[in-house]
Amino acid sequence: MGVFTTKAGVDIFYKDWGSGRPIVFSHGWPLNSDAWDNQLNLVASAGYRAIAHDRRGHGRSTQTWDGHDMDHYADDLGELIEALDLHDATLVGHSTGGGEVTRYLGRHGTSRVAQAVLLGAVPPLMLKTDENPEGLPIEAFDAIRAGVAADRSQFYKDLSEPFYGANRPGATVSQGARDAFWLLSMQVGIKAALDCIKAFSETDFTADLGAIDVPTLVAHGDDDQIVPIVASAEKSSKLIKDATLKVYSGAPHGLTGAYEQAFNADLLAFLDS
Repeated sequence: MGVFTTKAGVDIFYKDWGSGRPIVFSHGWPLNSDAWDNQLNLVASAGYRAIAHDRRGHGRSTQTWDGHDMDHYADDLGELIEALDLHDATLVGHSTGGGEVTRYLGRHGTSRVAQAVLLGAVPPLMLKTDENPEGLPIEAFDAIRAGVAADRSQFYKDLSEPFYGANRPGATVSQGARDAFWLLSMQVGIKAALDCIKAFSETDFTADLGAIDVPTLVAHGDDDQIVPIVASAEKSSKLIKDATLKVYSGAPHGLTGAYEQAFNADLLAFLDS
């Protein structure tokens, strides 16, 4: 584990486990790098170097007042990759982290990157517009903002239900997993949490996706209640030149149970391909 300081003076906490070819993980909103611990352990145990950071404003990184947008997130990721002098890396992003990875690839290119994995990721655009009728209306994101502002603790407890599909018949996600989601969520500063809602919902990644020129695994549950697959993975997989779309039947947004086991196996197979 360590901390590096960006050129702008932002301290970014990161984990760096194992050795070998680097696999870099970007987490979703409103979590931090701890959300990836199972996968960090998985790939490090398989002979890779596993790296994950807390996004600015989240977890143990600096709670900056500004810079909570995809360009800054991508640039922070880029500075981490440069600080650790990573090459031939695989970038893995979940949800908002998938947007961060996509913007990094569009903004900084793939000279240090060999592969990408977008899991339940927000690209190309979550917001409903005339050109993107499959997206969610702005009122849905306004409701998220209102919930965070009014009582973020209860909001995060409630959000864990659709996040893991606990509201579906036969759901097996544990209360412990939902409690962990709440715990990590409470570590993001409220300013960062609110600003990030705009970043993940209103950023258009279409051009970034078109610039990706490395093999990319686009993985998504078809019962994702947070980032609906029709407005995300189904479109992204068509915009990326060398993409493989993997759909998990009945799977929610958050990794849990059989869904997590299946993704872990697919991740290792993709890394070895």
